[in-house]
Amino acid sequence: MRGFRSLTPIEDAVKILGKHISHRVEEVEEVSLISALGRVCGEDVYSPIDSPAYDRSAVDGYALIAEDTFGASSTNPIRLKVIGRAETGAIPSDLPIVSRGEAAEIMTGAPIPPGANAVIRVEHVRRMEGFIEVEDQVAPLQNVSRRGEDYRRGEIVLRKGWVIKPWHVGALASLGIGRLKVLRRIRVALLSTGEEVVELGSRLKPGQVYDSTKPMLMALLSSYGAAPIDLGLAPDDPEIIAEKISRGVEEADMVIVSGGTSVGERDLVPEAVSRAGRIVVHGLAIRPGKPIGFAISSGKPIFMLSGFPVAALVGFQALVVPAIERILGCAFDPPPRVRGKLTRRISSPPGIRTYVRVRIFKDEDGEVMIEPLRVTGSGILSTLTRGNGLLIIPEDLEGYDEGSEVEVELLSPIFEGG
Repeated sequence: MRGFRSLTPIEDAVKILGKHISHRVEEVEEVSLISALGRVCGEDVYSPIDSPAYDRSAVDGYALIAEDTFGASSTNPIRLKVIGRAETGAIPSDLPIVSRGEAAEIMTGAPIPPGANAVIRVEHVRRMEGFIEVEDQVAPLQNVSRRGEDYRRGEIVLRKGWVIKPWHVGALASLGIGRLKVLRRIRVALLSTGEEVVELGSRLKPGQVYDSTKPMLMALLSSYGAAPIDLGLAPDDPEIIAEKISRGVEEADMVIVSGGTSVGERDLVPEAVSRAGRIVVHGLAIRPGKPIGFAISSGKPIFMLSGFPVAALVGFQALVVPAIERILGCAFDPPPRVRGKLTRRISSPPGIRTYVRVRIFKDEDGEVMIEPLRVTGSGILSTLTRGNGLLIIPEDLEGYDEGSEVEVELLSPIFEGG
C-alpha cells in the first residue's frame, strides 16, 4: 500500500487518544519536599495550622489602638506614649499590653501586642523622646496580617494532580510540611528501528547514522518528569519489533517507537505494532510528522513517531504530552508564546497544520522578528539548535505574508540582534 487513506486532524487525534487510554498511574510514593519539585501531587494536601499563627505587622512602625488616631491631622497631632518594642520572633504573651494613649514600636512580621488593633508606618509619625506624634488617622486592622490570612487550618493547599512548582514548595514549607506524597514517575519505553541506525559509541559504517531521535525523546521525557526505559534498537524485522513492543507494554505505562512509521516497503513498524496492539490512528494532517500514529494495548498507548528528530519532536508535543497528562491526571504548563513580524513569506499546504522552525530575535530597534529557517527536512536538527521557536500554521491558512504579525512558541530565549 502506498500513501495514507486519510489523514486525521491533530485535535481529533488527541480526542481519540484520550478516549482510548484507560491506563492510569495511581501508585504514590513519599518524597522530601525539595525532591517533590516537578512531580505530580498524589493527594489533596491540607494546612495543618493557621498561617500566620498570630496577628502580625505587615510593616515597620508602631502598634496602637486605631481609635486613638481618629481626628488626627497636621494641625491636630495625637501624642502617644511608646511603652516598648515588638520584634520578629517575639512570644505574643511576653509583649507589653497597649492601652489607650499608648503605642509599641514594631517590626515587620512581629506579633501584634495585646490591646493594639492597628499599625501605623514608621514614616508617618514624628518620633520624640518616649513619645510619637501621629498626624494620620489609622483604620482598625490597618497594616495587620490576620491570623490564618494566608492559610486557615484545614484549608486545601494543593490538589491531587497538580504539578509541584517552586512556590508550592515554599507554601508547604511555611506550614511545616517537609514530606509529600507524589505519583510515581510515569514509565515510558522507547525503541528505535532501522537497519541504518546505530547506538552512540559505535563506529559508523557507510550508510549508517547515529540514533539521535531516541536520546532526544528520552531527554524530553525526563523534562516532563518521566522515567525512560531504553528498549534499544531493532532491525527491520516485524517479529523482533513486535516482541520488543510487547515487552515495553508489560514494563511501562506507554511505548514510543521511532522510525519506520510510513507506508513504504521497508517501513515495518505499523505491521509490528498491529501485532502488539490495535492501531487506532495512523497518519496525521501535520507537517512534519504525517506518518505518526498510535495504537492501544491493555489501555496503554503505543506511539509510532518518525525517525527524523524534528518530526519526532512535533509528534511528541502533539500526542505524547497529552497522553502523559491523561495517564497522570495532570496538566503541564503550555510553552510560552511571543508575537513578532515575519521576515519573509511562508507557505503551507491547505488542510495541513505546518510546524515551521524559526529564529526569533530583536532587531536594532528592539522589534521582535520571526525568521523561518526551513520548512522541509524533518531530520535537520540544526534548525532547532540555530533556531529558538516554532511557528504553527493552522489547517485553514495557506501561509503568512512577509511582514505579517504572527504568534510563535518559544523554545529558548529570544536572540538579541539580527
